[in-house]
Amino acid sequence: MIDHDGLFKKLLNNFFPEFIELFFPDISNYWQRNSLQFLPQEIITDIIDGEKKIVDILVQALFQNQEKSFIIHVEHQSYTKNNFNQRNFLYYTHLYKEYRLPIYPIVIYSHDAPLTQEASSFNIDFPDWAPLNFKYRVVQLNQLDWQDFVNIRNPVACALMSKMRMGAEERPTVKLLSLQLLTSLGLNPAQVELISGFIGTYLKLNAAEEAEFQRLIATIEPRKQEEVMEIVTDWMERGIEQGIEQGIEQGIEQGIEQGMQREAVLFAQRLLNRRFGNLSTQQQQRIQSLSTQKLEELGEALLDFTSVGDLDTWLSQC
Repeated sequence: MIDHDGLFKKLLNNFFPEFIELFFPDISNYWQRNSLQFLPQEIITDIIDGEKKIVDILVQALFQNQEKSFIIHVEHQSYTKNNFNQRNFLYYTHLYKEYRLPIYPIVIYSHDAPLTQEASSFNIDFPDWAPLNFKYRVVQLNQLDWQDFVNIRNPVACALMSKMRMGAEERPTVKLLSLQLLTSLGLNPAQVELISGFIGTYLKLNAAEEAEFQRLIATIEPRKQEEVMEIVTDWMERGIEQGIEQGIEQGIEQGIEQGMQREAVLFAQRLLNRRFGNLSTQQQQRIQSLSTQKLEELGEALLDFTSVGDLDTWLSQC
């Protein structure tokens, strides 16, 4: 199961200013960007169903040229929920009672379906009077076209394109363009890993889509191709390393099953380089010439190698 809330919270905790600047540039005109402070998690008892609710994200900021603060409250919803507009109003009243500061409420909807537009207000009306019109801002990703964001140099745009509206046939293209954008942002390795992991989670490709993704990679300029492939191979390498306890061969077999034999070769080489130092040109060429079956056998044999001599012995028997 995908931890949707966890992924979105991690993204916004690391790139909150970029999120605001992407979707709510008006806020950028009146906040002091360097004053942002994440507030402790608030636990609210949901009086509708009696459950405990942990508020997703609360950020306090100063107005420009003022000592006065305000709070931005962001909720993430991975599915539609009955009466959410009412619930959000109750969250607002709880937070205002707690902090007594102006609160800017935002909701991010990341569900794929339905495509109907979500509510952005909660109203209480009488025939002759409307005592309450509570409004909040909504970012509904399935209402947004990924093509409108592909040229925006913003890490949040880069990540969230993977959840925006796209045709099934566009998935390999969106994945490639997202990764190309990611390579141009100048992020540090941890940030690249965060964004690429988000993209990889929501744009998992089937075998046919993976083949199209590989075809598209081959059409871009070599330098960009290398940068994208470095991210892709890091994904698989982390998967292999995380799966060592389950058997390294399982990770390599998975790569082969996904139609990624070329990458499986590269992963095996990089793992051997990490354990025994750089492989010789002859060793690399021998590994590259291995059949699918032999690559699977290499994945199993790697578990028993204690030196590069074991690799040479194994290759000489192929």
